[in-house]
Amino acid sequence: MNQKVSVVIVTFNRLALLKEVIESLQQQETAVSHLIVVDNASESDTQSYLESLGDRIEYVRLPNNIGGAGGFNAGIRYFMSYTSDEFVWLMDDDTIPQRDTLSQLLAFSNVKKNFGFLASDVRWIDGHRALMNRPAPMNRLKKVPEDLTEPIQVQNATFVSLLMKRSVVKQIGLPITDFFIWGDDIEYTERAARVAPGYFVPSAKVVHKMATNVGSSLLNDVPERTPRYFYSYRNKVYYAKKRDSYRKYRAFLRIFLEYLQIRFSRTERKQEKLSTLKRGVSVGKSFNPNIEFADDFNDNHH
Repeated sequence: MNQKVSVVIVTFNRLALLKEVIESLQQQETAVSHLIVVDNASESDTQSYLESLGDRIEYVRLPNNIGGAGGFNAGIRYFMSYTSDEFVWLMDDDTIPQRDTLSQLLAFSNVKKNFGFLASDVRWIDGHRALMNRPAPMNRLKKVPEDLTEPIQVQNATFVSLLMKRSVVKQIGLPITDFFIWGDDIEYTERAARVAPGYFVPSAKVVHKMATNVGSSLLNDVPERTPRYFYSYRNKVYYAKKRDSYRKYRAFLRIFLEYLQIRFSRTERKQEKLSTLKRGVSVGKSFNPNIEFADDFNDNHH
Protein backbone atom coordinates (compact mmCIF):
# COMPACT_ATOMS: atom_id res chain seq x y z
CA MET A 1 0.00 0.00 0.00
CA ASN A 2 1.50 3.32 -1.04
CA GLN A 3 0.81 5.42 2.03
CA LYS A 4 2.80 8.38 0.82
CA VAL A 5 1.51 11.77 1.90
CA SER A 6 2.02 15.25 0.46
CA VAL A 7 1.41 18.15 2.82
CA VAL A 8 0.03 21.42 1.46
CA ILE A 9 0.48 24.57 3.56
CA VAL A 10 -0.88 27.88 2.30
CA THR A 11 0.95 30.89 3.75
CA PHE A 12 0.72 34.66 3.68
CA ASN A 13 3.09 36.84 5.73
CA ARG A 14 3.22 34.79 8.92
CA LEU A 15 6.83 33.73 8.95
CA ALA A 16 7.29 32.93 12.66
CA LEU A 17 4.27 30.62 12.69
CA LEU A 18 5.15 29.11 9.33
CA LYS A 19 8.60 28.10 10.65
CA GLU A 20 6.92 26.36 13.59
CA VAL A 21 4.52 24.51 11.28
CA ILE A 22 7.33 23.31 9.00
CA GLU A 23 9.36 22.18 11.98
CA SER A 24 6.45 20.18 13.41
CA LEU A 25 5.94 18.56 10.00
CA GLN A 26 9.59 17.58 9.79
CA GLN A 27 9.23 15.88 13.18
CA GLN A 28 6.21 13.74 12.29
CA GLU A 29 6.41 10.13 13.48
CA THR A 30 5.30 9.17 9.96
CA ALA A 31 7.51 11.05 7.51
CA VAL A 32 5.79 13.13 4.85
CA SER A 33 6.80 12.48 1.27
CA HIS A 34 6.43 16.02 -0.15
CA LEU A 35 6.16 19.28 1.75
CA ILE A 36 4.41 21.73 -0.60
CA VAL A 37 4.34 25.35 0.56
CA VAL A 38 2.06 27.64 -1.43
CA ASP A 39 3.02 31.25 -0.85
CA ASN A 40 0.31 33.83 -1.60
CA ALA A 41 2.90 36.45 -2.64
CA SER A 42 4.23 37.09 0.88
CA GLU A 43 6.88 39.71 1.57
CA SER A 44 10.57 39.06 1.01
CA ASP A 45 11.35 37.66 4.48
CA THR A 46 9.00 34.72 3.91
CA GLN A 47 10.25 34.28 0.36
CA SER A 48 13.93 34.18 1.30
CA TYR A 49 13.30 31.77 4.19
CA LEU A 50 11.38 29.38 1.92
CA GLU A 51 14.05 29.64 -0.78
CA SER A 52 16.72 28.88 1.83
CA LEU A 53 15.08 25.50 2.52
CA GLY A 54 16.12 24.37 -0.96
CA ASP A 55 14.84 20.93 -1.91
CA ARG A 56 13.53 20.14 1.58
CA ILE A 57 10.27 21.69 0.40
CA GLU A 58 8.41 22.20 -2.87
CA TYR A 59 8.03 25.96 -3.07
CA VAL A 60 5.05 27.24 -5.06
CA ARG A 61 5.11 31.04 -5.07
CA LEU A 62 2.03 32.70 -6.54
CA PRO A 63 2.42 36.03 -8.39
CA ASN A 64 -0.27 37.66 -6.25
CA ASN A 65 -2.48 36.91 -3.27
CA ILE A 66 -5.46 34.90 -4.52
CA GLY A 67 -6.74 34.08 -1.04
CA GLY A 68 -6.84 30.80 0.84
CA ALA A 69 -9.14 29.25 -1.77
CA GLY A 70 -6.74 29.97 -4.62
CA GLY A 71 -3.80 28.82 -2.52
CA PHE A 72 -5.36 25.43 -1.80
CA ASN A 73 -6.41 25.13 -5.42
CA ALA A 74 -2.77 25.65 -6.47
CA GLY A 75 -1.43 23.31 -3.77
CA ILE A 76 -3.75 20.41 -4.56
CA ARG A 77 -3.12 20.91 -8.27
CA TYR A 78 0.64 20.64 -7.60
CA PHE A 79 0.08 17.48 -5.53
CA MET A 80 -1.90 15.89 -8.37
CA SER A 81 0.39 16.98 -11.21
CA TYR A 82 3.86 16.59 -9.69
CA THR A 83 3.62 13.74 -7.16
CA SER A 84 2.25 10.22 -7.20
CA ASP A 85 1.42 10.30 -3.47
CA GLU A 86 -1.77 8.64 -2.34
CA PHE A 87 -2.88 11.27 0.18
CA VAL A 88 -2.79 15.05 0.53
CA TRP A 89 -2.81 16.66 3.99
CA LEU A 90 -4.02 20.29 3.98
CA MET A 91 -3.33 22.97 6.57
CA ASP A 92 -3.02 26.68 7.27
CA ASP A 93 0.26 28.35 8.19
CA ASP A 94 -0.81 28.58 11.84
CA THR A 95 -1.66 24.90 12.31
CA ILE A 96 0.71 22.96 14.56
CA PRO A 97 0.27 19.17 14.36
CA GLN A 98 1.39 16.85 17.13
CA ARG A 99 4.11 14.28 16.43
CA ASP A 100 1.56 11.52 15.85
CA THR A 101 -1.16 13.52 14.03
CA LEU A 102 -0.42 12.05 10.62
CA SER A 103 0.02 8.52 12.04
CA GLN A 104 -3.42 8.77 13.65
CA LEU A 105 -5.08 9.94 10.42
CA LEU A 106 -3.41 7.15 8.43
CA ALA A 107 -4.28 4.53 11.04
CA PHE A 108 -7.94 5.41 10.67
CA SER A 109 -7.62 5.47 6.86
CA ASN A 110 -6.57 1.81 7.07
CA VAL A 111 -9.67 0.95 9.07
CA LYS A 112 -12.15 2.98 6.98
CA LYS A 113 -10.81 2.67 3.49
CA ASN A 114 -13.78 4.36 1.84
CA PHE A 115 -13.81 8.01 2.94
CA GLY A 116 -14.23 11.43 1.36
CA PHE A 117 -12.04 13.24 3.89
CA LEU A 118 -10.61 12.87 7.40
CA ALA A 119 -10.57 15.88 9.73
CA SER A 120 -8.41 16.50 12.79
CA ASP A 121 -9.52 17.59 16.24
CA VAL A 122 -8.53 21.26 16.10
CA ARG A 123 -7.76 22.95 19.43
CA TRP A 124 -6.86 26.49 20.35
CA ILE A 125 -3.71 27.24 22.37
CA ASP A 126 -5.62 26.81 25.67
CA GLY A 127 -6.59 23.23 24.77
CA HIS A 128 -10.26 23.96 24.06
CA ARG A 129 -11.82 23.43 20.64
CA ALA A 130 -11.00 26.09 18.09
CA LEU A 131 -14.37 27.74 17.45
CA MET A 132 -13.56 28.33 13.78
CA ASN A 133 -13.03 24.59 13.29
CA ARG A 134 -15.77 22.91 15.28
CA PRO A 135 -16.80 19.52 13.89
CA ALA A 136 -20.17 19.50 12.12
CA PRO A 137 -22.00 16.31 13.19
CA MET A 138 -24.57 14.70 10.87
CA ASN A 139 -27.24 15.84 13.33
CA ARG A 140 -26.58 19.56 13.73
CA LEU A 141 -28.73 19.71 16.88
CA LYS A 142 -26.03 17.72 18.65
CA LYS A 143 -22.69 19.07 19.80
CA VAL A 144 -19.56 16.95 19.52
CA PRO A 145 -18.19 16.59 23.07
CA GLU A 146 -14.60 17.79 23.63
CA ASP A 147 -13.63 14.47 25.21
CA LEU A 148 -14.88 12.34 22.31
CA THR A 149 -12.47 9.46 21.61
CA GLU A 150 -14.15 7.53 18.77
CA PRO A 151 -14.22 8.86 15.19
CA ILE A 152 -17.62 10.00 13.90
CA GLN A 153 -19.06 10.87 10.52
CA VAL A 154 -19.35 14.64 9.87
CA GLN A 155 -20.96 16.81 7.18
CA ASN A 156 -17.98 18.98 6.33
CA ALA A 157 -14.66 20.26 7.71
CA THR A 158 -12.10 23.04 7.39
CA PHE A 159 -8.68 23.05 5.72
CA VAL A 160 -7.01 23.03 9.14
CA SER A 161 -5.48 19.55 9.07
CA LEU A 162 -7.57 17.65 6.56
CA LEU A 163 -6.50 14.40 4.88
CA MET A 164 -7.82 13.56 1.43
CA LYS A 165 -7.26 10.72 -1.01
CA ARG A 166 -5.85 11.22 -4.46
CA SER A 167 -8.68 9.11 -5.93
CA VAL A 168 -11.30 11.43 -4.39
CA VAL A 169 -9.55 14.59 -5.65
CA LYS A 170 -9.44 13.04 -9.09
CA GLN A 171 -13.21 12.55 -8.95
CA ILE A 172 -14.29 15.89 -7.49
CA GLY A 173 -11.71 18.35 -8.85
CA LEU A 174 -10.11 21.26 -7.01
CA PRO A 175 -11.26 23.89 -4.50
CA ILE A 176 -12.91 26.90 -6.16
CA THR A 177 -10.42 29.78 -6.54
CA ASP A 178 -13.27 32.26 -7.07
CA PHE A 179 -14.40 31.73 -3.47
CA PHE A 180 -11.30 33.79 -2.50
CA ILE A 181 -11.84 33.38 1.24
CA TRP A 182 -14.38 31.65 3.45
CA GLY A 183 -16.38 28.56 2.80
CA ASP A 184 -14.03 27.11 0.17
CA ASP A 185 -13.24 24.26 2.57
CA ILE A 186 -16.89 23.68 3.56
CA GLU A 187 -17.91 23.52 -0.10
CA TYR A 188 -14.98 21.26 -0.98
CA THR A 189 -15.50 18.77 1.84
CA GLU A 190 -19.25 18.63 1.15
CA ARG A 191 -18.39 17.89 -2.48
CA ALA A 192 -16.09 15.08 -1.26
CA ALA A 193 -18.78 13.78 1.11
CA ARG A 194 -21.10 13.24 -1.85
CA VAL A 195 -18.54 10.67 -3.08
CA ALA A 196 -17.81 8.98 0.28
CA PRO A 197 -18.47 9.83 3.95
CA GLY A 198 -16.19 12.25 5.80
CA TYR A 199 -14.98 11.55 9.34
CA PHE A 200 -13.74 13.49 12.34
CA VAL A 201 -10.76 11.71 13.95
CA PRO A 202 -10.38 12.91 17.56
CA SER A 203 -7.03 11.21 18.16
CA ALA A 204 -5.44 13.30 15.37
CA LYS A 205 -4.98 16.58 17.22
CA VAL A 206 -3.57 19.91 16.04
CA VAL A 207 -3.31 23.37 17.59
CA HIS A 208 -4.69 26.26 15.55
CA LYS A 209 -2.68 29.27 16.75
CA MET A 210 -5.15 32.01 15.89
CA ALA A 211 -4.78 35.31 17.75
CA THR A 212 -8.13 34.83 19.50
CA ASN A 213 -10.49 31.89 19.76
CA VAL A 214 -13.62 33.28 18.15
CA GLY A 215 -15.90 32.10 15.41
CA SER A 216 -16.54 34.57 12.59
CA SER A 217 -19.54 36.85 12.99
CA LEU A 218 -20.41 39.91 10.92
CA LEU A 219 -22.27 41.32 13.92
CA ASN A 220 -19.27 41.30 16.26
CA ASP A 221 -16.22 41.41 14.03
CA VAL A 222 -13.95 44.48 13.81
CA PRO A 223 -15.03 47.18 11.31
CA GLU A 224 -12.15 46.69 8.88
CA ARG A 225 -13.19 43.09 8.33
CA THR A 226 -16.81 43.90 7.40
CA PRO A 227 -16.21 43.97 3.60
CA ARG A 228 -14.78 40.43 3.72
CA TYR A 229 -18.17 39.08 4.79
CA PHE A 230 -19.43 39.68 1.27
CA TYR A 231 -17.49 36.50 0.31
CA SER A 232 -18.82 34.63 3.31
CA TYR A 233 -22.47 35.16 2.36
CA ARG A 234 -22.00 34.83 -1.39
CA ASN A 235 -20.17 31.52 -0.93
CA LYS A 236 -22.67 30.23 1.65
CA VAL A 237 -25.54 30.76 -0.76
CA TYR A 238 -23.63 28.87 -3.48
CA TYR A 239 -22.94 25.76 -1.42
CA ALA A 240 -26.31 25.80 0.33
CA LYS A 241 -27.93 25.47 -3.11
CA LYS A 242 -26.09 22.16 -3.57
CA ARG A 243 -27.54 20.60 -0.42
CA ASP A 244 -30.65 18.46 0.03
CA SER A 245 -33.82 20.47 0.57
CA TYR A 246 -33.91 20.28 4.38
CA ARG A 247 -30.29 21.41 4.82
CA LYS A 248 -30.67 24.05 2.11
CA TYR A 249 -33.74 25.46 3.88
CA ARG A 250 -31.86 25.47 7.21
CA ALA A 251 -28.89 27.34 5.72
CA PHE A 252 -31.11 30.05 4.25
CA LEU A 253 -33.05 30.34 7.48
CA ARG A 254 -29.78 30.81 9.38
CA ILE A 255 -28.72 33.64 7.03
CA PHE A 256 -32.13 35.31 7.48
CA LEU A 257 -31.83 35.08 11.28
CA GLU A 258 -28.35 36.65 11.11
CA TYR A 259 -29.87 39.47 9.06
CA LEU A 260 -32.58 40.05 11.67
CA GLN A 261 -30.06 39.88 14.49
CA ILE A 262 -27.98 42.67 12.92
CA ARG A 263 -31.08 44.65 11.93
CA PHE A 264 -32.36 44.79 15.52
CA SER A 265 -29.00 45.08 17.28
CA ARG A 266 -27.20 48.16 18.50
CA THR A 267 -24.14 47.37 16.45
CA GLU A 268 -22.08 50.21 14.97
CA ARG A 269 -22.13 50.79 11.20
CA LYS A 270 -25.29 48.73 10.96
CA GLN A 271 -26.14 49.83 7.41
CA GLU A 272 -22.75 48.79 6.09
CA LYS A 273 -23.13 45.34 7.68
CA LEU A 274 -26.66 44.83 6.36
CA SER A 275 -25.75 45.90 2.85
CA THR A 276 -22.68 43.62 2.85
CA LEU A 277 -24.88 40.67 3.81
CA LYS A 278 -27.57 41.52 1.25
CA ARG A 279 -25.04 42.03 -1.54
CA GLY A 280 -23.40 38.68 -0.74
CA VAL A 281 -26.73 36.85 -0.80
CA SER A 282 -27.92 38.49 -3.98
CA VAL A 283 -24.68 37.83 -5.89
CA GLY A 284 -24.64 34.28 -4.45
CA LYS A 285 -27.92 33.43 -6.17
CA SER A 286 -26.33 33.62 -9.62
CA PHE A 287 -22.73 32.83 -8.58
CA ASN A 288 -21.74 29.73 -10.53
CA PRO A 289 -17.97 29.33 -10.55
CA ASN A 290 -16.12 26.83 -12.67
CA ILE A 291 -14.83 23.63 -11.04
CA GLU A 292 -11.35 22.84 -12.29
CA PHE A 293 -9.61 19.48 -12.50
CA ALA A 294 -5.86 18.87 -12.31
CA ASP A 295 -3.76 16.76 -14.65
CA ASP A 296 -2.91 13.54 -12.86
CA PHE A 297 0.79 12.66 -12.69
CA ASN A 298 -0.13 8.96 -12.56
CA ASP A 299 -2.01 9.17 -15.86
CA ASN A 300 0.97 10.73 -17.59
CA HIS A 301 3.61 8.36 -16.17
CA HIS A 302 2.28 4.91 -16.80
